Amino acid sequence: MRHTIGDDTSAKQGGDSLDGMRELTQTEAIDLVGRFEAGQEIPETMRADVRMLGSLLGRVLQESGSPGLFDDVERLRVATIDAYTDESSAAFARAQAIADSFTVQRADEVARAFTCYFHLVNLAEEHQRVRILRERDGRPEREDATDSVAAAFVRLAAEVGDETALSRLQSMRFHPVFTAHPTEARRRAVSTSIRRLAALLEERDGMRRNGADVRRADRRILEEIDTLWRTAPLRPEKPSPVDEVRAVMAVFDETLYTAVPHVYRRVDDALQGPAAGGRAPIVRPFVRIGSWVGGDRDGNPFVTASITRKAASIASEHVLLGLERTALRIGRGLTLDGTSTPPSDALIALWQRLKAADEDAAAEVAKRSPDEPHRRILLLIARKIAATRTRDADLGYRDPERLIADLRVVQESLARAGAPRQAYGHLQQLLWQVETYGFHLTELEVRQHSAVHAKVLAELESGAPRTELTDEVLDVFRAVSYLQERYGARAAGRYIVSFTQSADDLANVHRLARFAVGPSGTPPVLDVIPLFETFADLQAAPRILAEIVEHPEFAARLEATGRRLEVMLGYSDSSKDVGPVAANLALYEAQAEIAAWAQQEGIELTLFHGRGGALGRGGGPANSAILAQPPHSVDGRFKLTEQGEVIFARYGDPAIAMRHIDQVAAAILLASSPSNEKRNRDAAERYTDVAATMDAASRDRFFSLVKAPGFAPWFARVTPMEELGLLALGSRPARRGLSVESLEDLRAIPWVFAWTQARINLTGWFGLGSALEAVGDEPRLVRAYDDWPLFRTLIDNVAMSLAKADDRIARHYLELGDREDLAALVRDEMALTRSWVVRLTGGTELLGNKPVLQRAVKMRSPYVDALSLLQLRALRALRTDAEAGAPIDPEQQRLLLLSVSGVAAGLQNTG
Repeated sequence: MRHTIGDDTSAKQGGDSLDGMRELTQTEAIDLVGRFEAGQEIPETMRADVRMLGSLLGRVLQESGSPGLFDDVERLRVATIDAYTDESSAAFARAQAIADSFTVQRADEVARAFTCYFHLVNLAEEHQRVRILRERDGRPEREDATDSVAAAFVRLAAEVGDETALSRLQSMRFHPVFTAHPTEARRRAVSTSIRRLAALLEERDGMRRNGADVRRADRRILEEIDTLWRTAPLRPEKPSPVDEVRAVMAVFDETLYTAVPHVYRRVDDALQGPAAGGRAPIVRPFVRIGSWVGGDRDGNPFVTASITRKAASIASEHVLLGLERTALRIGRGLTLDGTSTPPSDALIALWQRLKAADEDAAAEVAKRSPDEPHRRILLLIARKIAATRTRDADLGYRDPERLIADLRVVQESLARAGAPRQAYGHLQQLLWQVETYGFHLTELEVRQHSAVHAKVLAELESGAPRTELTDEVLDVFRAVSYLQERYGARAAGRYIVSFTQSADDLANVHRLARFAVGPSGTPPVLDVIPLFETFADLQAAPRILAEIVEHPEFAARLEATGRRLEVMLGYSDSSKDVGPVAANLALYEAQAEIAAWAQQEGIELTLFHGRGGALGRGGGPANSAILAQPPHSVDGRFKLTEQGEVIFARYGDPAIAMRHIDQVAAAILLASSPSNEKRNRDAAERYTDVAATMDAASRDRFFSLVKAPGFAPWFARVTPMEELGLLALGSRPARRGLSVESLEDLRAIPWVFAWTQARINLTGWFGLGSALEAVGDEPRLVRAYDDWPLFRTLIDNVAMSLAKADDRIARHYLELGDREDLAALVRDEMALTRSWVVRLTGGTELLGNKPVLQRAVKMRSPYVDALSLLQLRALRALRTDAEAGAPIDPEQQRLLLLSVSGVAAGLQNTG
């Protein structure tokens, strides 16, 4: 798939096979591709990377042993670019005819080629971001930008004063929670190959900067692309929960362990200037990593108490190994002489304690470091961390607080001895790592459905013999007790109740915990967190919260934590319940009411946002969403779920991870600034009537579609919804039940994923056009876009969603359903929404006010179209066979699944 077209023969042969439909000549094709690429205004360095990677992929295809593959890929590529730039039906029909002309085996190969191309383009785009970030060395893009913690601090201090701003900085908390929801379409083997390619690209850049021969790097890149091409793109079977745990651990090992303390260091450098590193930092660790991987059992029968224990054990192993190696490295380098840097009395006392506990090792260390007291201590501390990892109770640390205390003794001794650079340099980084990750790495959270709790309690109270489900539910509480005792109180203890609909749903957790330990046992320490998901539950949330805080065990825990409370809000099911517009408005209103209630009750509230990667599930830029939250709903604390491909996109590369964390933390600081809270409060009041009109109109429009007779089977027919369950994306089942006659049992992820694959993206925008039309006052809506953050975020997210959709391809999916009434409803609403969004954002097309984003979407779109055309032919064949009662064609099914993986890579979205 290089950027020069092969000889003219293939185009002529292809033309002869398409019923006389003329394909472009070689000259026309080269001119078309050149004009298309030039029109994207891609930065030259990125253009060079894409050209190089595409050329090497083309070489791999030519050497693949499949005659004519490269030429067929080029034919379809040129045709889809032509169809994208030429809106005539003839150009689109030509591209469709080429896709339909392939044998199933050739279509399979072509789909794989385009998928590989997307992986390479995504890699080049990520590499360009990293390149820019490194050139800026962590500085924001504009001098007046506030999307870094340091810049946000300066702006906040100007409003509230230095002392208050510092207090807010030091109490700030960003808490991403990684989940195993099945939204990562790539195999781990594919992701690993891409990471190797990223390292090779970085090495190649270094060679070019140093004037070295890049041919060796190009050969290695070619070899890796060949490996990527030959790697099966589809998982042979679903990953187990333990596989999912290990996948998340790869992100920690490769990125987060070092990236997070580097963020703290950068912020401290910016705020303290030249004094940073020579005195105690003013930044306190503000990141906490949570995880549902191995703890979320809502609808996943494969997550058991045993899996939860194993997940915690794996995470602990990773962090303790990291801490051990870091302490050992720092200790070996801490060769400060006892005369120039004398130990404090506390350090001498610590040496005596460590020596008494580990005499042989202390003697060996003293022999190798005869007058290096600080070095000796760090080396013995490293041994104690290793003993903690191997569960040597006599030597290991009981909890991370004791390790922190020992490290503080070393730090204070160094500072008093006149060695502040050593005290607050690498040693400080280690302290930050222990304070952030403890001995557990991720704070493992348990989630279970309220209906399961009710069922188990009814069985327990009836005195009937215990079922397997009951034993498993009770064993979870015993597992939490074990984890708290083994790894510390922070390791586990948050218990999330899905579909919380009453205070009893929360009180039931404490009742089950008492059953688990028996009358003489002590239940684990639990922070029970309600999850409000549906539209009705969001409306009932304030009443349920007011009731539960009076419950004795809930109230006791509230007092023990200084009246701290977490409340989780579900974005996915509320959007599936009432549509994206009404759900967004309902979520804002729920947050405002809960925040006001918490303030009145003197409760320190943390709202936990259950957001997905796709826009239909609360996705989109996190920092802009934070700044659009209601007053007092953030207050320096922001917690959200990070799912599937989002984890690797945001945290897979160290430079991108640091930038993301910096941006989010900056938004957390600014969200509670007086100016931002006033802006949100005033806008909410000023546009109350607009919100009410949009809410009613959008819900009516949404219900007219999803509540129409026969909608659910129609949806399953016009999208690959049924087939998505065959993709081995994650351990969790795609449905809560078996029926497609109702959407109630369909999980939000396949609901979103299916519409995305059909290039309709309905879950991100449907109902907005009707909502805006009902308001009708265009000048007022333009003003709302300028000064109502919630509205602006909604419109911008819809613009992105629609930009990734495609009208012509969507029509072909909708035609599969033989329901012109429903198809017309979707087409009309899409056109109406597109028209309004373009008018409100200015310009003549979607994303006209975001040129960088617009270029990224346009660059991918024709290549995604190629995969969509291949998917359509497979879907039509499968639907035809199903109607005829014929058995499923495994080759067509495989082609469909390959195209699903490719479209997900191209759109960089699944669920």
